[in-house]
Amino acid sequence: MSVVVVGTLDTKGEEIGFARDVLRAQGVDVHVVDVGVMGEPEFEPDTGADAVAAAADASLDGLRDAADRGEAVEVMGEGAAAVVSRMYEAGELDGALGLGGSGNTSIATAAMRALPVGVPKLMVSTMASGDTEPYVGATDIAMLYSVADIEGLNQLSRQVIANAALAMVGMVTNDSAVEVEERPTIGITMFGVTTPCVQTAREYLESRGYETIVFHATGTGGRAMENLVEEGVIDGVLDVTTTEWADELVGGVLSAGPDRLDAAGKAGIPQVVSTGALDMVNFGPRDSVPERFDERLFHVHNPQVTLMRTTSAECAELGEIVAEKLNAATGPTALALPLDGVSMLDVAGERFHDPEADAALFDALRRGVSDDVEVIEADAAVNDDEFARTIAAKLDEYMREAGVAPE
Repeated sequence: MSVVVVGTLDTKGEEIGFARDVLRAQGVDVHVVDVGVMGEPEFEPDTGADAVAAAADASLDGLRDAADRGEAVEVMGEGAAAVVSRMYEAGELDGALGLGGSGNTSIATAAMRALPVGVPKLMVSTMASGDTEPYVGATDIAMLYSVADIEGLNQLSRQVIANAALAMVGMVTNDSAVEVEERPTIGITMFGVTTPCVQTAREYLESRGYETIVFHATGTGGRAMENLVEEGVIDGVLDVTTTEWADELVGGVLSAGPDRLDAAGKAGIPQVVSTGALDMVNFGPRDSVPERFDERLFHVHNPQVTLMRTTSAECAELGEIVAEKLNAATGPTALALPLDGVSMLDVAGERFHDPEADAALFDALRRGVSDDVEVIEADAAVNDDEFARTIAAKLDEYMREAGVAPE
């Protein structure tokens, strides 16, 4: 088994050397990748910083001359990602370990994000107790807070680094391999307010022999599903909950970015897309909502989550965006419209029930989609069992027509 350790040997050589020695003492092969720019390494790495810079079509001397820390971090992150990707593809990497402050956290996690989900990744970082989303992204990077700064070895840093190294040993040497049953895999998106729909649809699809992976539509969840589609892990998509586009358009906190809804269409895999939770934009605590929205309709979901109802104008624009995304698809695609409500809060008697806004959404979608997109309309709410089974059955039909259904 081989672990790659990514670090700046000009500033953290002592600590990286300690992690290397703990790994080796457990019988693990270690490959050290130096990503330090400004100084000389404290010991000879297996892959030098010059090679890392070259992997990003740059030169180490050029980075030193420029003396631009931001540029250096970006370039070395790109180079480290290329280096570890090549090693993984060559079968020379079973796990990746990094340790450092903000600079090497950025570089090492850029390398880790280039590795597939399931490859062990562990980052010991001074940044691990704050907002880790920029480092983890939509991947399975584990982050361990260093507690003290990674600056010299002491009784605390030795214990934290040793724990990290031993955790990596456990991940790469465990003989109890997870059994993977080769079944066609469906990606499904869910939010709390679309949970009943997803539960019913998932049970239907699993009864038909599919494996399902449910993604929480919190921005990173949508990006994770899109990434796994691109990697070929997911064979079909039941995109019940497209709410991340409401946050992208209006300015909520759970956007998945402008590429959401692209991957399945580009890959040409079967997809059934609905309008789940497009009635809401997500914010944090109520007092964190920008003042420009003060006159809007809100629902405090819990002390940490505040939901804001989308307007008719916003719903119409969302319909146009979703339609454009679906029209670009190269595989079988259906649009499913739950005419009686797109979330738990959007049914008769609930706070976000707004037939005018829903009509604006549905009308824009009807006008916008091309003839290549099959439109399914149901006099049901998104969480009704009838609707859930209908969309699951449609995806099953597409999967079977495409020859990717269970035997």
